[in-house]
Amino acid sequence: MKEAYCAYTIILMALFWCTEALPLAVTAFLPIIMFPMMGIMTASTVSLEYLKDTNILFIGGMMVALAVENWNLHKRIALCVLLIIGVRPALLILGFMLVTAFLSMWISNTATTAMMVPIAHAVLEQLHKMPTDRDVEEGRNNPAFELQEQKEETKLDEKDNKQDRPAPPTPSESKTQQNKEQLRFSQGLSLCVCYSASIGGIATLTGTTPNLVLQGQVNSIFPQNGNVVNFASWFGFAFPAMIILLLLSWVWLQILFLGFDFRKNFGLGDQSRDQERAAFEVIQRQHKLLGPMNFAEKAVTFLFVLLVVLWFTREPGFFTGWGNLAFSDENGKSMTSDGTVAILIAVIMFIMPSKIPGLTQKPGNPGKLKAPPALLTWDIVKKKMPWNIVILLGGGFALAKGSEESGLSKWLGDKLTPLESVPPAAVVFIICLLIAIFTECTSNVATTTLFLPILASMSQAICIHPLYVMLPCTLASSLAFMLPVATPPNAIAFSFGGLRVTDMARAGFMLNVIGVLVITLAINSWSIPMFDLHNFPSWAQSNTTGLCGVSQANVTTSSP
Repeated sequence: MKEAYCAYTIILMALFWCTEALPLAVTAFLPIIMFPMMGIMTASTVSLEYLKDTNILFIGGMMVALAVENWNLHKRIALCVLLIIGVRPALLILGFMLVTAFLSMWISNTATTAMMVPIAHAVLEQLHKMPTDRDVEEGRNNPAFELQEQKEETKLDEKDNKQDRPAPPTPSESKTQQNKEQLRFSQGLSLCVCYSASIGGIATLTGTTPNLVLQGQVNSIFPQNGNVVNFASWFGFAFPAMIILLLLSWVWLQILFLGFDFRKNFGLGDQSRDQERAAFEVIQRQHKLLGPMNFAEKAVTFLFVLLVVLWFTREPGFFTGWGNLAFSDENGKSMTSDGTVAILIAVIMFIMPSKIPGLTQKPGNPGKLKAPPALLTWDIVKKKMPWNIVILLGGGFALAKGSEESGLSKWLGDKLTPLESVPPAAVVFIICLLIAIFTECTSNVATTTLFLPILASMSQAICIHPLYVMLPCTLASSLAFMLPVATPPNAIAFSFGGLRVTDMARAGFMLNVIGVLVITLAINSWSIPMFDLHNFPSWAQSNTTGLCGVSQANVTTSSP
């Protein structure tokens, strides 16, 4: 009976999450009400699931990200990279995609998109600016590149018969064609920003919330897993997949919106450098407005780099980390976590002043002294911290714990036993397609929260490594490319105009297909030795009544 009660709670929450009849965070509170009343878990036990180590990692990571945003460090990084790459059509798209993906690895996808889309449109406005009267009088073209235009002839063959040459297009036809090309490039640049924000978030554990949901669910369902999913192991698995997906997406968007004339796309034609100067000056002007780096930016940069280094070296697995050396338990395991490091750096930011330490006189009151503000203040955290995500994470962990306590996980595992006859690679491919479709109309956090416990039970039932199905599910939940409502980055790009739903759907459909193929490649290649996916782990064996061989190699390296 408890299994049915728990299933009813999950179905009810899934319905509310899909329809958003209630705010997502409010729906996440339902286990606190339902599970004690149904006799599944006590209220105290349920409440403990709402603030676990994964939530602490999210809070600490977000605090550091807010400090980076507050001091405009992310904007300086973006403009510097764009100045290096340049403004040729294909390279401009690549530059925006690389910058957006890198920033979304560390700060929220929404904040990254909200910053990058206005910069992209400022560049586009200069690129598409009509020629001035002076330009017409001097016979110059508009100082911006024109996409896919025919190459101008710089020399005329004296022997050519002018009468045999076709008549040039009329000005109205040229103008119409140019407007169409400019619109398509504008669409492609807007989409490349929102897509690369979603793609970049998968590379790090704190890059997007579904990654943290996976870590929390694995630690909750399999408490003896030995911290198999940490910052270093996730980065080693997801970063190569992100790079491959980003480059393939760039190629696809270039073909779709710029065409097949790659020489023109890369600016290899006989175009004057004056044609690139206007857009370059827009980026240069924005960069100059930031001024030189001040003490606060340098301090935040140092602390941010320190955080990343500490994350990678805490317990990397392939060598003894500082966590194992300095803060180990009786078994040699690190007692600190990635959340510990994130909170440590965040606390330092609350302490460190934003100017060179010293007292300055208070403006308007020379008699009083005023200390400089800290790098991060609680007012900033209070205004910008997405506390709803913290609650949403907790609701997911409560669901996973309730499924285990009620016996629903075991029941699902028994029902999914027939899948043992299906090749594991085919199972992964089907899961990726299902999640990629489901996440288009549902929150990616809700999607992973609902599916990961089910997939954990399925893996135990058919005796394959739980991460072999849980990792692809997590990555696929970020493949929300087709609809404006699928993710906040999509909605931001769509709100700037110039895009139709059909434009986003056409571009996003192929990206979904590419994403599924890349994830299938990743889970069947380099992830196998990283997580030992050939063998069913002992820490998963202890949570199921089935007898799976510890050395069983159900995973094959071939993709479907």
